[in-house]
Amino acid sequence: MNVLPKFCRYVSANVLGMIALSCYILADTFFIANAIGADGLTALNIAIPMYNLINAAGLMTGVGGGTRYAILRAQGENEAANRLFSGMALLAAGAGCALLALGALAARPLAALLGADAVTLSLCSVYLRTILCFAPFFLLNSTLQAFVRNDGAPRLAMAGMLTSSLSNVVLDWVFMYPMGMGMFGAAIATCIAPILSLCVLSTHFARPASQLRFSVRGAALRPAARALSLGASSFVCELSSGVVLLVFNLLILHFTGNVGVAAYGIIANLALVGLAIFTGVAQGVQPLTSHAYGTGNTAELRQLLRLAVGLVLVLAAVCYLAVNLWPDPLIAAFNRDADPQLADIARTGMRIYFVGFFFAGPNLVLAAYFSAVDRPGQGFGVAMIRGLIALIPLALVLAAALGMTGVWLAYVLAELCGLGTALFFLTRRAKAN
Repeated sequence: MNVLPKFCRYVSANVLGMIALSCYILADTFFIANAIGADGLTALNIAIPMYNLINAAGLMTGVGGGTRYAILRAQGENEAANRLFSGMALLAAGAGCALLALGALAARPLAALLGADAVTLSLCSVYLRTILCFAPFFLLNSTLQAFVRNDGAPRLAMAGMLTSSLSNVVLDWVFMYPMGMGMFGAAIATCIAPILSLCVLSTHFARPASQLRFSVRGAALRPAARALSLGASSFVCELSSGVVLLVFNLLILHFTGNVGVAAYGIIANLALVGLAIFTGVAQGVQPLTSHAYGTGNTAELRQLLRLAVGLVLVLAAVCYLAVNLWPDPLIAAFNRDADPQLADIARTGMRIYFVGFFFAGPNLVLAAYFSAVDRPGQGFGVAMIRGLIALIPLALVLAAALGMTGVWLAYVLAELCGLGTALFFLTRRAKAN
């Protein structure tokens, strides 16, 4: 069977949606850098790991629940699928409320723990408190997006993400320039965006083709909690981005201070767009992969995997060429004061850091593939290697030996270790079959 038309329809919609989603923080970065300057950019980069945690929790409930939902639907278990959806929505709301409490009670000490100093503490704590207090909306939005996509409406899921992203850009400008709301304006614009997306996604329940139903009484919490394991790799992949930020921020503060963290903020936020594209490919192909697995179609599974890996390698090459051919215009967009030290650090870092994209893209696709075919342990293993187990020791050792060059190189080598692990799992299973 030729799966290319279905692959293009699902993946293109999700890639466009994920690009839009990545612009949540990219828009904040641009407007904060130009309205507040390097101190605001540094404060934002220190706060982003908590945004990664929120997004990771949303991916865990969304991808985990959506994957199990697709498998149940493929097997004709429609009632069980809707009970699972109801349970997963309640889990997402509960996790969001826990994060809300953290933001309301401990935003300032949390900002200090993440590395904010006397210059950036106030800016960072304002941003953290705001986004954490809106965490329930972020989690519910991520969860509903995944279920809508798996219920046969990838374009509506894309529409929700595009709505949230475009509204965030517009509201960032309104709140930070005409209204002069500063860091709080950037944060509240980001927080309104998922609420608007939820309004778009909720129209799915009224569509004649929709099979998705929510019921508090019919919620299956235990199956929903078990389904979280299928989203564990997505959780760790997203959380690892926050870990990378946190570890790199602390190391860079030691070597170059706040200006280095601001430079890394530019690199990290440009990288966020590339990683969002890879995640879009991985999540876009997931409903097709889970359906093929649920119906036992191994030939289609192999086709889908080859298409996804090939696509992310092409996209990695495009991203790498872009940051090497046009580094100065990309940096200048976020360097309001034309700081030559900031520009030099960012330029050197880009050329090393983005080599890791050739390994990060396949890693994200393979980790998602393992979860989509009900092998969550292997997906979790790949995510742990690339995001935590390899990255932290590599960053510490290479930074001590090579300084800033070692910091950038650690990301590349950690992704390479993750890819080696993924290929080992893949070839071992192939030999077993």
